[in-house]
Amino acid sequence: MIIITGATGALNGSTVEHLLKTLPASEIAIVARDAAKAVHFAERGVEVRMGDYADPASLPAAFAGADQLLLVSASDPHDDAVALHRNAVEAAVVAGVGRVLYTSHQGAAPDTPFGPGRDHAATERLLAESGLAWTSLRNGFYAHSLTWFLGDWRETGVITVPADGPVSWTAREDAAEAAAHILLSDGAYNGPTTLTAPAAPTFADVAAIAADVAGRPVETVVLGDDNWVAHQVSSGQPEFMARFMLDMYRAAAGGFFAGTDPLLGKVLSREPASVRDLLTAQLATTGH
Repeated sequence: MIIITGATGALNGSTVEHLLKTLPASEIAIVARDAAKAVHFAERGVEVRMGDYADPASLPAAFAGADQLLLVSASDPHDDAVALHRNAVEAAVVAGVGRVLYTSHQGAAPDTPFGPGRDHAATERLLAESGLAWTSLRNGFYAHSLTWFLGDWRETGVITVPADGPVSWTAREDAAEAAAHILLSDGAYNGPTTLTAPAAPTFADVAAIAADVAGRPVETVVLGDDNWVAHQVSSGQPEFMARFMLDMYRAAAGGFFAGTDPLLGKVLSREPASVRDLLTAQLATTGH
């Protein structure tokens, strides 16, 4: 039995869809806080179990019988993600799960400026100390978020950043499909497993790609930390979120997202999507 949390979200929901192409629904169960959001899976024969990382007592029964358990990482920056993940890992131990797979991040490190990267590193330590077999899916930075980081470049021709550095922008759809392949590999991957696109362009590189795709000049302007935060706040962004994302840029400048690995392409048996693919699709959708 493969049990998957977070399947009402885009990442693990897509992984379930890929698994259903190979496995009967009876071999898959999903854990959700709100069963109503999982009706589309229940109608296809997938068992839906109630469970919430914030309610530890709900988890052992939700994870029972799992040969493999795919844990999605907590995504709310206001939450104590490590505490929530600890609840899930401890419940997996109680439930006797055969293997835990965890959606981590390529930049996972205790010294990264980016808070989620520190959370992922701490969670990997929890898994390593749990006695469970585990696989940490160190996905590259999800490429769909790049559209937010780039702002209104299509109108202004300018990409404004506080600092620049390389990022292995990786399609969430590719990461989801790879997770399904790894689940179906029956334990072929152990410990940290890096899944990234083959390139890690800087924002200046992204601007050059955008210019080529759009057929007009696009430049990167580096404002520095304080000026960038002030610019974001004046544009309507809450200061908390602006400073949260500022740490992503600092981590990029520090090289935490610079590494690439050919494994994703090997797992998918095809070339992963690129930044050029993303920007081309964006322009095709918007028409400019």
